[in-house]
Amino acid sequence: MMGICIASSSSILHRGSASRGLFQTGLVLLVLSLVWPGLVPANPVTTENVTARLVAERMEVAPGDTLDLALVFEIRPGWHTYWRNPGDSGDPPRIRWTLPEGVEAGPLRWPRPEVIPVGPLANYGYSERAVHLIALSVPAQWPIGEPVHIRADVDWLVCEEECIPESGRFDLTLPTGAAVGPAPIDPLQADVFAAARMGLPDGRIEGAVLGVADAGLGLVIPADGLSSEEGDGVEIGGAWFFAGEWGLIEHAAEQPWRVVDGKLRIGLSPGALADQAAPDGLLVIADALGEVRSYEVAAVRGPLPEDIARDRPIGLPLAFAFALLGGLILNLMPCVFPILAMKALSLINGLSGQGPEAARERVLHGLAYTAGVLFFFAGLAVLLLALRAGGAAVGWGFQLQYPPFVVFMAYVFFVIGLSLAGAMTIGARLMSLGGARTGSGTAGAFGTGALAALVAAPCTAPFMGAALGYAVTLSWPLALAIMLTLGFGLALPFLVLSLVPRFARLLPKPGAWMETLKQALAFPMFAAAAWLVWVLSVQTGSAGVALVLGGLVLLAFGLWLRERTRSLPSARRRWGLAATSSALVGALYLGVATDRLAAPMLSEGEQSASGLASEPYSPERLAAAREARRPVFVNMTAAWCITCLVNERVALSASDVARSFSDAGVLYLKGDWTNRDPAITAYLADHGRNGVPLYVFYPPDGDPQILPQILTEDMVLRAIRSSAPGSSG
Repeated sequence: MMGICIASSSSILHRGSASRGLFQTGLVLLVLSLVWPGLVPANPVTTENVTARLVAERMEVAPGDTLDLALVFEIRPGWHTYWRNPGDSGDPPRIRWTLPEGVEAGPLRWPRPEVIPVGPLANYGYSERAVHLIALSVPAQWPIGEPVHIRADVDWLVCEEECIPESGRFDLTLPTGAAVGPAPIDPLQADVFAAARMGLPDGRIEGAVLGVADAGLGLVIPADGLSSEEGDGVEIGGAWFFAGEWGLIEHAAEQPWRVVDGKLRIGLSPGALADQAAPDGLLVIADALGEVRSYEVAAVRGPLPEDIARDRPIGLPLAFAFALLGGLILNLMPCVFPILAMKALSLINGLSGQGPEAARERVLHGLAYTAGVLFFFAGLAVLLLALRAGGAAVGWGFQLQYPPFVVFMAYVFFVIGLSLAGAMTIGARLMSLGGARTGSGTAGAFGTGALAALVAAPCTAPFMGAALGYAVTLSWPLALAIMLTLGFGLALPFLVLSLVPRFARLLPKPGAWMETLKQALAFPMFAAAAWLVWVLSVQTGSAGVALVLGGLVLLAFGLWLRERTRSLPSARRRWGLAATSSALVGALYLGVATDRLAAPMLSEGEQSASGLASEPYSPERLAAAREARRPVFVNMTAAWCITCLVNERVALSASDVARSFSDAGVLYLKGDWTNRDPAITAYLADHGRNGVPLYVFYPPDGDPQILPQILTEDMVLRAIRSSAPGSSG
């Protein structure tokens, strides 16, 4: 490489006796490097995990000039080095200079880092390659023709799961020439320096405010400063704040953001030194086209709008508490309660047995039921996280956005209903799955738990949305733990009844009433099947309804035929089994065929019985209304979300609500998540949610307000009236 030489080849830069002396020194160093490689500086330095080198951008330097050096780390795949704030662990590179008198080296310049998850924690650093620029200044009185010899001793830490401290010594000899314009750029290094500058911050933003709201932190940044060098505005598609010092924030925590009134607002979780660490750092944003920029942020501490507190992450302890409480509430959902009641009937029968063996069976039933719930939730959580990691826009309840799954669930409820009503006997195994058959063993209890989880998973109880939205931002183990806590909450009531007989004995005594109740529980199952057929009608239209009704007829015929041929001679029984199998296969085929049907078109200006007109949600429609300073009420819902349907009936169908919307000129945008919709999934994620319902009110001026998941008419009216002119609240 021209103009940049290690000490062993520096003799080519000199003439006369000085040249001969340097040649002899270089020759000695060369021989020493062959005998004792560790004694002589090397450039590059190669270790098992990193190849590091120190290079200069230009081929020579003039007295009084400044040129850029680059410390380049080529990093082994899967390993990383660190940013100036390494995050929750690690150590940034450090450099010690040996320079001639008057020559000065500036600080390391840091390209934008990436977030590197490490279990529940996070580090800030670099993978594959890291290039740090350093400005080197030569004094004006430096003799022309006298080379500049510099030495750098560098220490760095490189980590995968384990961390290895490494170091290297680098020597550079830079020729000097007359100041007749910029020296030519070294063509071998041009790409390195160009790429390094692309990763440096695009500027520095002043006027940012960091403040405390409740127990959280919020950062407010003027969005008009987020522009390119040409001054073009930026439509932000993603944002992340890297704290400049350890302790300011929790590095792994979610950072919900939004742009309101020309300001970018980011919710942060406070770190261990939140009140002491400097309130500055690096803002990295991606625009709508995916182009990434970064800006140094110098914030001052000050008061923040109240909405920042609502946007901050809920934190791990609260997420686990919300998940457990949400799971408990799921037991009261109309689809889940009959299944829990059937297991309670089984437990009542079991209480009639006495002795250690009966007690052991009750405990095993409770544990098996809990295992079935957790097994299903674990499988669903892993599938959800895998789909999201693969880039799919999915959220909680995504399985009911697939029409064949809706049909399958309708079949399950229909068959269980027929069995409970006594219309047919469908075998001990399927009866035990329903949980009403006593003595069905742990396999039946496990199946009942899985069935309860299956029908409960799409339902969104209060607090679940925030907990699940927070969970999917965490590492896989923590996200899985939160979702399993939700399942444990669902299983907890029956588990307690099984493990504590004193509570179970509070239930009524066994008797003939149990058979009556069992048959009565068939009708909620039929109602659930009918509801799922309605969900399918929203997804696929009347054609899908025709297919599922045909499938239900085939299913009933196949089960009836199986019942009728059960006691016939073997030859006729085989024919009956073949006909039954054909009917069941036909029913499944009709269910799968619903996936090919297109969803019916949504109508503009859909109007409820109360007169509350809605429009389909779209980001463009919301942005246009906000631009026009029009109040907006956003309702994210789905036909398979029972909480959503109850809220719409209780809180959004009243004539007072419709009148209030009309008087205030509120635009009602309804996002239907019954079918997959990436725009709605993205909107939910922007508000820290992973499922529906979600209700957000945007006043004409000011910040949006997220309403509770259990909605009342009074809550909606208060939100609308608070935005009226002259309102104090």
